[in-house]
Amino acid sequence: MEMTTRRVAGQLALYLLVGAISLFCLFPFYYAIVTSLKSGTELFSTALWPAAPTMRNYVSLFTVAEQPFGRHILNSLGVSTMVVAASLFLGVTAAYALGRIRFRGRGLLLLTVLAVSMFPQVAVLSGMFELMQAVGLYNHWWGLALPYMIFTLPFTVWVLTTFVRELPKELEEAAIMDGCSPWGVITKVFMPLMWPALVTTGLLAFIAAWNEFMFALTFVLDNNDRTVPVSISLISGADKFEIPWGKIMAASVLVTLPLIVLVLAFQRKIVSGLTSGAVKG
Repeated sequence: MEMTTRRVAGQLALYLLVGAISLFCLFPFYYAIVTSLKSGTELFSTALWPAAPTMRNYVSLFTVAEQPFGRHILNSLGVSTMVVAASLFLGVTAAYALGRIRFRGRGLLLLTVLAVSMFPQVAVLSGMFELMQAVGLYNHWWGLALPYMIFTLPFTVWVLTTFVRELPKELEEAAIMDGCSPWGVITKVFMPLMWPALVTTGLLAFIAAWNEFMFALTFVLDNNDRTVPVSISLISGADKFEIPWGKIMAASVLVTLPLIVLVLAFQRKIVSGLTSGAVKG
């Protein structure tokens, strides 16, 4: 009887803890949704649901000519997709070389890749600015794919290298005996087995590129080529001293929803990719 009571009390405490953590994490997003449905003086109300919900803030985001929010969403989508494609292509090929091919300096190269991700963005900002101007990518939304690779590629290479090391060598040897080239081994043998890791690293690279602000603010000046994080920061009201909280919250909700949908759609692959290689049998 006493053990049963302790078990019930433990489960109740666990549920309360999970509920408190969930409330702490989800309430800011809920508050953003509620605020995005308010207008006028109701924005300063502390009510948990607006008395007169309105979609005015969402509509105004796409009707104001000075701030083409719809185009900015497409810019972010385009550059994020480019970053994911380039990161996965370079990451898979680098992971095969670092995980399967023995050569002098492999460990040092891996540490160098990891060290690149340790530098803060501001430390490489001036050098990247000169590089962007030199190669003609400055002030173009698609040119942002190059600086974004600084913080997406190291993580991709490390995760995929760990995954490739855990794949059975017999699969590679059998493919080589059948006359398969190294590229064939990567595309026909390894990649079908690497889907959990590819989805995980690809999604994290997409989120990082989608939310990036400093490089996008520095390397793009044309209003039509801006991305959504910069677009949200430049949202203004009728008066230049007015802070349009409703429009800002509406934009934040619209930008966050695609990420939530992607995470929910691929959550099993994400968990499998993050835990792959953790247990070696």
